[in-house]
Parts: sequence; C-alpha cells; structure tokens
Amino acid sequence: MPSKRLSVTVTRRLPDAVETRMRELFDVTLRDDDTPLTQDQLVAAMQGCDVLVPTVTDDINAATLARAGDRLKLIANYGSGVDHIDVATARQRGILVSNTPGVLTEDTADMTMALILAVTRRIPEGLAVMQSGEWDGWAPTALLGGRIAGRRLGILGMGRIGQAVARRARAFGMQVHYNNRRRLRPEVEEALDATWWDSLDQMVARMDILSVNCPHTPATFHLMNARRLKLMKPDAVIVNTARGEVIDENALTRMLRAGEIAGAGLDVYERGTDINPRLRELKNVVLLPHMGSATREGRIEMGEKVLLNIKTFDDGHRPPDLVVPAML
Repeated sequence: MPSKRLSVTVTRRLPDAVETRMRELFDVTLRDDDTPLTQDQLVAAMQGCDVLVPTVTDDINAATLARAGDRLKLIANYGSGVDHIDVATARQRGILVSNTPGVLTEDTADMTMALILAVTRRIPEGLAVMQSGEWDGWAPTALLGGRIAGRRLGILGMGRIGQAVARRARAFGMQVHYNNRRRLRPEVEEALDATWWDSLDQMVARMDILSVNCPHTPATFHLMNARRLKLMKPDAVIVNTARGEVIDENALTRMLRAGEIAGAGLDVYERGTDINPRLRELKNVVLLPHMGSATREGRIEMGEKVLLNIKTFDDGHRPPDLVVPAML
C-alpha cells in the first residue's frame, strides 16, 4: 500500500507554480483568498496538519504554539525572516522550523539602492509633478537632489543583503562603511572595499546615508532609537528594507518633521500596516508597501526552497534550511 502523504497547510496564496507542485507532492490545503489568518484560524490550521507553511504575516508566538496540539512537526516558513516565529518554543515542543535564506538577497539589495536614489534624487516628487500635469519645463534650480557618488554609506548589518548592497554602492562610487555583530574576514572586507566600525554610534554620526540591513531580534529592537537617530547628520538619509522594528518610527517621524534628518526611504514599518500618519505626509520620505523582495523570480525560488525543506523532512532527513535558536 502507498504510504500516507504528508499533510501540509499553506496560510497565504503562493505563486501558481509553487501551489501546483505542492499538490503533486503532498496532501495540501491551500487558500482561496489572500488575507492573513486570524489567530484562531492559525491555531486550527496547526492542529490539522503535519507541516505548516506560514509567512511573515502569521504571528506564531508561544501562546499560539501552546494550542497547536501534537500533530504539527515542521513549520516551513515562506521567507527568510523568522522573527514572527518563537523558534525556541517550537523546538521545545518538538517542532522544527525552516526558512528560505539567500533567495531574496539580490532583489532586496536592488530595492535598497532604489530607495537611496529615490530619496536623494527626489524621484517621487518629480513623479508627482508629472502626474499632476503641473510641469512647465526644465529649470536650473528645480527639484535639486544630491549626488550619491562620493557619499559615505553606512550599512547596519553586513550579512548577505548588506554585502550585496555594498557591491552595488561601490559601483555607484559610494564609500562603504559597516557595523556588524562580527567583523568580516579580511579578504571579504577588501573585496567590498568596506570600512569596519566597531562603534555603531561613531559610524552613524559620520554617514551621509544609513542603510538598515540587519534582522529583527531582541538585540536589534529599536537599535536606531531616538538617541542614536539624533547622532545622524542633519543632511543624512536613512533607508530600511530589513525590519521596521529596528527603527523607533515615532522618533524618526519627529526628527524628519523637524528637519533633523534630511530624508528616509522605508519599505518596512514598526507596526506593520499601522504606519504613523504624520510619516505619510512628509515630502522627504519615500514609503513602499514591503515590496523589497517582490519579484516573480524571487517568490518562485522561495517556494522551491520551501518544497525542498518539506520533501527532505518527509524523507526522514534534516531540512537543509533548518533554523535553530543559536542562529538568531
């Protein structure tokens, strides 16, 4: 008799190619709509499957895991960040957690550079003028931005994405500086032509542009708090394509309104979709709807990693992208 197929539940709509392959391999429950599950729906999904495939919009905390029951054995996250999953509690309950690292590195780095250019060159303001029909021709002093060549870029978090941003920044003629939990190996540092700062405070105070590329952990929550934001130069710009919780959003908003920071480009927000309304009103801010990783290629590659993690687990082996608490 054929062995029983693994029961997999997916919490959000995924690309058609990924969903089709899941149907072929597993007994899969998919979503017809694309709204986030409520916590009660999430618990019910966890109780009824062997493998859960969540996304960043699912809050899998200790309380949720306590209600998960005994059937769930793997949380195969669709995404690289796992700050929405209590990995330690999951492991204590015998539930493995996997993710999809490395897939979205280039896409997110592209978006980081796009935001740097958008803020420094005032691209959204120019777009608004054109869409309003109010443009009456070129003028020598109209919409003057700043040149990025020669500027100091400080990268906060020099992992895969931070290094990809550094490579792009060098191509634009920027000076690359970075702060990280661990200093890069000399050969990597040399290849990126990157300058290491042991003190984040000292780096922040000297940068023209600061790019946040570190994960959200208890240690990085509000890493850019009010005190550290005040260290930035008044003509500096901050860009965040990592996690919104790394920046104190209210403090940033106050400083942008007061002209104490020149501009910001944000793709992520401290409270998800609940964005400070005063932030939306500022002309020196570019806001994007968490689309840094939104490429067709990236989303499919994420799905392929999820499939590989589940299939490897189903075959009785350790998922290749297993997340353990020591990694966080």
